Amino acid sequence: MSLYVGNLSYDATQENLTQIFAEYGTVSRVMLPTDRETGRQRGFAFIEMGTEAEEAAAIEGLDGAEWMGRDLKVNKAKPREDRGSSGGNRDRNGSSRRY
Repeated sequence: MSLYVGNLSYDATQENLTQIFAEYGTVSRVMLPTDRETGRQRGFAFIEMGTEAEEAAAIEGLDGAEWMGRDLKVNKAKPREDRGSSGGNRDRNGSSRRY
């Protein structure tokens, strides 16, 4: 499981996110998504921690806390939705048709 961290400053880095979350336990992974077109951070991150108890402690300690001039939003990340294919018109056999 992982944590969703929203309302991040665009100046946040993986290193300083690791540092602040390490106060609540072991940080296994930090994902800081960027916009595909601009390369700019998108203002949120996903943090994976060692145990559920550490995640709960981080949520308790950091949700609503001010950090880098912003009030953080920290909660359990929701499972990623299957968005299906990005293809257009497809028939039951999966082939495309042009009309």
